[in-house]
Amino acid sequence: MTPELISNHVSEWGEGPIWHGDRLLYVDIETHKIIALTPSSGEEKVWDVGQRVGTVVPRASGGLVWAGDDGFYFLNEETGVSTPIADPEPGMPDNRFNDGKCDPAGRFWAGTICLAKRAEGSLYCLHTDLRVEKKFGPVTNSNGIIWSGDASTMYYIDTPSKKVRAFDFDKDTSAISNERVVWDTSADPSSPDGMTIDSEDRLWIAFCHGAKVVCYDPKSQKVEAQIDFPCVETTACAFGGPDLKDLYITTGKKPGLEEPLAGRLFVCRPGVQGVPSHAFGG
Repeated sequence: MTPELISNHVSEWGEGPIWHGDRLLYVDIETHKIIALTPSSGEEKVWDVGQRVGTVVPRASGGLVWAGDDGFYFLNEETGVSTPIADPEPGMPDNRFNDGKCDPAGRFWAGTICLAKRAEGSLYCLHTDLRVEKKFGPVTNSNGIIWSGDASTMYYIDTPSKKVRAFDFDKDTSAISNERVVWDTSADPSSPDGMTIDSEDRLWIAFCHGAKVVCYDPKSQKVEAQIDFPCVETTACAFGGPDLKDLYITTGKKPGLEEPLAGRLFVCRPGVQGVPSHAFGG
């Protein structure tokens, strides 16, 4: 499971990888970039969206959807033009959007982080009719989110809490209920960040400040695997490739620490298979 470098882009703070079609989408938050990498050809496309961007997802009808400093946006890949959808926190200058994903019904879930480290962030759902609904809060740093294979459970991380939460999920209505903690990582000096899931419903979680990705099985409540990295800020991960067996990992640069490989995108094959991602249906 030795991770290898892939791509040429060096991020200040890479985040939010998602595999769709034959390419990997991810963001470089601090330099305002969305990156699309096609590993089979090595082609990289980069769009500067003019503000910090925390998450990006594909749109089923074409183009991309992203969320950043000022809310949700559509992105036209050909022109590079972003069109605003909605901003649920217009009067909160200390907040910006962070990680997010689409649920199995094509709704885009994304949450905010309070840069002043106050518990003033929230988790939102952008419905396919472009209505925005607050789903959970308050949180300090909304982060990894993913759904079980049968869509009955939603997993969610508020990073400073160091807890991986689960909710019962209603695919038809988007309702979440029965909040519970499936893994308390408080004993770990690093913190859970971005997250994905494999075909056996095991969680793969990147730990910021931890130089690792950990596989945790909520059913057995055990750590099943760990992948170590040569840079401390491992931020998020996603399965991809033709067989969904490649695990892509984004990283960031830790201020004041000289790490030659920080900010690079890595890939490895941990011997398991991921599940297909979901595109925004609106």
